[in-house]
Amino acid sequence: MQSLDVAIVGYGPVGQVLAILLGSYGWRVGVFEKQPAPYPLPRAVHFDHEVARILQACGIAGELSRLTEPAYTYEWRNAAGEVLLLIGSKELSLSGWPESNMFAQPQLEAVLDARARSLSNVSVQRGCEVIALAETDGGVEITWNDGPGNRESARAAYAVGCDGANSFVRQCIGATVTDLGFFYDWLIVDLIPREKRVWDPINWQLCDPRRPTTLVSGGPGRRRWEFMRLPHESVDDLNNEETAWRLLAAWGMTPLTATLERHAVYRFQARWVDTWRRGRVLIAGDAAHQMPPFAGQGMCSGIRDAANLAWKLDLLLAGKAKPHILDSYPSERIPHVQQMIQFSMELGKIICVPDVEQAAARDAAMVAAAKDRGGPTAPVPGPAIGAGLLHEGDPHAGHLFVQGEVRRGATRGRFDDVVGRGWSLVSNGGDPGAALSPEEAAFFSSIGGICVDVSSGAAIEDTGGSYARWFDTNGVAVALQRPDFHVFGASNTLAGAADLVRALRRALTA
Repeated sequence: MQSLDVAIVGYGPVGQVLAILLGSYGWRVGVFEKQPAPYPLPRAVHFDHEVARILQACGIAGELSRLTEPAYTYEWRNAAGEVLLLIGSKELSLSGWPESNMFAQPQLEAVLDARARSLSNVSVQRGCEVIALAETDGGVEITWNDGPGNRESARAAYAVGCDGANSFVRQCIGATVTDLGFFYDWLIVDLIPREKRVWDPINWQLCDPRRPTTLVSGGPGRRRWEFMRLPHESVDDLNNEETAWRLLAAWGMTPLTATLERHAVYRFQARWVDTWRRGRVLIAGDAAHQMPPFAGQGMCSGIRDAANLAWKLDLLLAGKAKPHILDSYPSERIPHVQQMIQFSMELGKIICVPDVEQAAARDAAMVAAAKDRGGPTAPVPGPAIGAGLLHEGDPHAGHLFVQGEVRRGATRGRFDDVVGRGWSLVSNGGDPGAALSPEEAAFFSSIGGICVDVSSGAAIEDTGGSYARWFDTNGVAVALQRPDFHVFGASNTLAGAADLVRALRRALTA
């Protein structure tokens, strides 16, 4: 029987990222995907700066400029063309990447697949339908069919279901679902325009009660339209090519001006799974949550799941942490997902209004508010993760840490590429490692920890001022960053680095 460290069921972007991160740590990873070939048509079209940094950690940073189109504005307009809401983002964010990135999912999946298959300790098996998961003493036995009458099994220390909204793994752990009852049917239409043009704004929502409509980039050279089903229409009324072209005609899109990649009716959902772990079996991505697309956080949330889970499994498999650290996976991720779902719903409530009188009341309030603001509003900062493996009582714990441009000798680039990623004690005013005792330094080194001073004149220098601004704004002297780029804790003195390392050791081994 094949022996694995981690078995992953499902090979969409979440399963791919988890396989790459675990494989990069050196663990034997087996991926089992039911579909014999990748899905060739667009689905997700947006990821944010945090996810860009996670993809950077996967080793595909060099491909992202080719795959993505930054989006610096997101507008909401009414039927009269008045601005209800204008969100303006920055070219470079806290994570060192554009805050909003538009892409075509098949292209990203192809790059992630190539990266996963480049790792000799990662095996990807397609056309394998998992039919059983059984937790045994010290592991999980996974059974699948990979052809008529051909059943095989493997044993893994842990199994993770990244197998989508209809997850088999979720059924296996018997999890219940909290459904907020917020659902609407929308026709999704993906096009490749035949002529290159500048779309201004690049992403926007038409809040017209006669037909609420979304117009966004589908990645370089692609566009997406989404049309809400009206109360008098059936799904069958919408779900055909003739209807798609009829609705697109108002936007100058016809078979002569564009190629139709796909059309499909989706029901937007708002729900999360109540239990993400049972013993050695866990779930992530759409298997654990679904949300409306208006904030573009569906796939992003799943990739955050993978980043959160990968380093915890790494420490656990290496014997450097106790099994209880897996309890922090759902306790940290579920509250974050809940907030993202609520935010997506609030945005959805703006556009999903087919009633003329309700739309008029909405418009009056939002147009007035937009005029009072007098300009774009900044994107809402992502919420902190929930309670878990963090320095208790620390107001900085759980928030994202900065990634800026640094220089080491003749090498200049983003911190993770120049210095490395993982556990990082970072200061902007002296060597944080000098505060550690030999025992504390040895422990920190044993989990891959690095100590970095990014102040002016240091060996690793903050060339863009990102770190100086972060430390000054937050009033701290040293921060301990986790491998998923969240702050474990911070201190207002350099000597506090020792307290942070001691707290981390307790958290991992208590």
